[in-house]
Amino acid sequence: MLRLSASPHAIAAGFAAGVMVSFTPFVGLHFVLAAILAFVTGGNILASALGTALGNPLTFPFIWAASYRMGLLIMGGNGASHPPIDMSLGLFAHSWDTLMPVLTTMLIGAVPLGIIAWIVFYFLVRTIVRSFQAARQRRFEEHAARKDAVAPTSLGSEG
Repeated sequence: MLRLSASPHAIAAGFAAGVMVSFTPFVGLHFVLAAILAFVTGGNILASALGTALGNPLTFPFIWAASYRMGLLIMGGNGASHPPIDMSLGLFAHSWDTLMPVLTTMLIGAVPLGIIAWIVFYFLVRTIVRSFQAARQRRFEEHAARKDAVAPTSLGSEG
């Protein structure tokens, strides 16, 4: 990600868009949603795809539990209105009537958590990319200066 040839803002906004979308329960659409959000915020679309990697099989249980809890908090509920869903048979073994209340609660909770994550990752990635790009520019300038110092100053001065 640090080697992308884009502005620190574009890389950071793109990556943050991917992170933000990872909080939604729309797993199959994360790349598409992140690309759209990156486009809207002036972010790099490739960086948005990399940002979606924050949501992965190791982190999804924590992200979705936090999104669900935040959704319940926002909606003023305690989860009693949503009976537990047995996922041992898979997602498609359930009707939309069963899934929609849970997905809606998760989506409502994902919005503030995603916004917070966007802000945190935007500033973190922008700072890192700025530092990396500045250090890379200094290395290029130092290399060019050394190359100029070694180059002969005059050619054909015999005679």
